[in-house]
Amino acid sequence: MVSNRKRNIAFMSTYPPRECGIATFTQDLVRELDNIELLNKPRVIAIDDRDYDYSKRVIMNLSQYDRRSYTKMADSINNSDIELLVIEHEYGIFGGEAGENILDLAENLDIPFITTLHTVLPNPSSKQKEILKILGEKSMKVVTMAKNTRPILEEVYGISPSKIEVIPHGVPYRKVESRDKLKANNGLSNRSVISTFGLLGPGKGIEYGIEAISKVAKKHKDVIYFILGQTHPSIKKEFGEAYREKLVKMVDELGIKDNVRFVDKYLSKEEIIQYLNMSDIYMTPYLGKDQAVSGTLAYAVGYGRVIVSTPYTYAKEMLSQGRGLLAKFRDSDSLARQINYVLENIDAKQEMEKKTLNFGRSMMWENVAKQYASLFINTLEETKLVDSEVI
Repeated sequence: MVSNRKRNIAFMSTYPPRECGIATFTQDLVRELDNIELLNKPRVIAIDDRDYDYSKRVIMNLSQYDRRSYTKMADSINNSDIELLVIEHEYGIFGGEAGENILDLAENLDIPFITTLHTVLPNPSSKQKEILKILGEKSMKVVTMAKNTRPILEEVYGISPSKIEVIPHGVPYRKVESRDKLKANNGLSNRSVISTFGLLGPGKGIEYGIEAISKVAKKHKDVIYFILGQTHPSIKKEFGEAYREKLVKMVDELGIKDNVRFVDKYLSKEEIIQYLNMSDIYMTPYLGKDQAVSGTLAYAVGYGRVIVSTPYTYAKEMLSQGRGLLAKFRDSDSLARQINYVLENIDAKQEMEKKTLNFGRSMMWENVAKQYASLFINTLEETKLVDSEVI
């Protein structure tokens, strides 16, 4: 019998105002979990790379690069009323080689924890493999966001199939105006809008997207490509704006200034959703074939956009069954062909939008949060049974 007592859950993650996709993911999820009756409002242990002005939801801070803070944090959690910890895992947000410091915390925790994976590498380094293998052993459950990563977790990292849960990346629901009205409001009536959003960096392959637009514009002079988002903070810190400047120079040299528009800012969810709903095509020309999840692609699926993408792991799963078109990696001709097909085949475009929207409805945060809540309650009940057997 499941207890009706409200349970105390905490998330260990980056958190706004830190500008990071995982921070936004966690904020969206905990806000939706506030509506679940069997849980007290979830709290957050924020991973800091510098000082931030957090909301009251953040109850503790973990210093990313200070190894001693990981064992201290385990003690603090053990001595709190937190019953279940959820670790949002990405190698780059924890200190040490490949983020190995998280193991110091995991090995000293007395309470059960669940690990949610934002990266699943099929060919990890020995250190990356070791970290995920140990986290998998110590976690009560391991959450992945794509079904096709399940065999990788079992075969490469040795994680027990019974521990693996597949829960999709969530998408925030907002009521928005029609595409035609949004275009009219932004002076884009009669233009074909293509967009890419997210923190900019060399792995995004935007240069291939720009080259593709230069080819599409020869046939469709009305096309406009929005490159939405600022440079990733860690890229900017190390290399400045070199990548963005290279892209801007490309646009000038290709003579397509009227067809490409940069929006250099960290977009709010409302702004992202407005741009998405104004778009005829959402494009992800990413270079990394092993990318297991993409929050930006999840948003585009959630809002039923036609997607043209390179065939990285997550895109292949999301765009299967006629929900979009895949182009070759590092191939602007291939991207251009797929974009032209969508622009020139209205019936096919509408059919793809319909299929994608139907699939995307299941990814709205309300539905995703219910899956997480059920997992949390069942895990705590399972832990209680195990503890009673030990006694």
